[in-house]
Amino acid sequence: MSYYIHAAKFFLKNVTEIGGYLEVTDDGKFGEYLPETAKPDGDIVEQSGKLIAPGLVDTHIHGLLGHDVMDNDWDGIETMSKNLLKAGVTSWLPTTLTGSFDQLNEVCKTIAAHAGDESGAKIQGIYFEGPYFTTKHKGAQNPKYFKNPSEQEYDAWQTSADGLLKKIAIAPEREGATDFTRYATADGTVVALGHSDATFEQAKACIEAGATVFTHTFNGMSPLSHREPGMVGAAMYLQGVDDELICDGHHVRPEVATTLIRLKGAEHIALITDCMRAGMMPDGDYVLGEFPVYVKDGMARMKDGDSLAGSVLELKDALTNLLAWNAATPEAIIRMASQTPAASCNIDDQCGSILPGRAADYLVLDADLKLEATYLDGKLGYQAEA
Repeated sequence: MSYYIHAAKFFLKNVTEIGGYLEVTDDGKFGEYLPETAKPDGDIVEQSGKLIAPGLVDTHIHGLLGHDVMDNDWDGIETMSKNLLKAGVTSWLPTTLTGSFDQLNEVCKTIAAHAGDESGAKIQGIYFEGPYFTTKHKGAQNPKYFKNPSEQEYDAWQTSADGLLKKIAIAPEREGATDFTRYATADGTVVALGHSDATFEQAKACIEAGATVFTHTFNGMSPLSHREPGMVGAAMYLQGVDDELICDGHHVRPEVATTLIRLKGAEHIALITDCMRAGMMPDGDYVLGEFPVYVKDGMARMKDGDSLAGSVLELKDALTNLLAWNAATPEAIIRMASQTPAASCNIDDQCGSILPGRAADYLVLDADLKLEATYLDGKLGYQAEA
């Protein structure tokens, strides 16, 4: 049954409207927006004082509630999908870790066989974080699987994924990185750069070959100095590229995150979580890939070396963090968690914006950007406790 949402503010794709009515059609799509002075006939859902935003898009997430994409278990991925609605996420890219060719191939087959069956946040593709990395900034990735990029492996994975492999991260200093970048991007796949000790020049060469994203900027990459810009310098300086950013307050200091946002603009910052299996779980001991990890004080850390090991961030909390840090306007914050990440992975024709004819995946937020409800295809999927 169609209805109109009446709310205080609507974050539409190209404009933020104050007041008014947003149509949701019988088939769960967005319809027309009408101003406050044009009250429509029909059912009106009153969201007095609330903000209506597009569903969030998490393009870099490994796990949740004890499950990990690398477990290669569809039931676990379905559990992640359902519970991501609690984080305000309505579309996502299940994200792998480095692994063997066969491990990754089996994950591709499993997701391809079931994608579209999920009952919660919609699977819009697969993100391969690795295995074409280098060791110095390996983070929680397992270096025993690191190797040079292979077009043949990529083709096999893409075939097994039935074309769902939307993004793959590589280290620019790997032999053959630029040729691989040209090959994968010509196929329509986004190439990201990360877990790398590349020089500015090496990163720039991959960008010029077609790479368009920096993986969790500042983390797992050669740092910026005044004479060696490194990967961080490339992420900050190069135009037309998108920078992933983890805004949990642990991976990147608020002042640094704010600086990058001011420099690049909301159209080029993709908020991600990099969440691992301990997301939405209590503190304690976990495993990331093949490494033991412990979670305490909102951080996941490697037991060996104590480095950060992904996050336990929920994307809805990145919104309130950025608002508290005075990092950007509410409009910009919403864009960085929806439209920009979708565009960064070439899935913005499916999600990330409120547009007529698009699936009515939307959030109800309060004035402080706290999540109150998540709707999927126009139907209530999650309601926060009062």
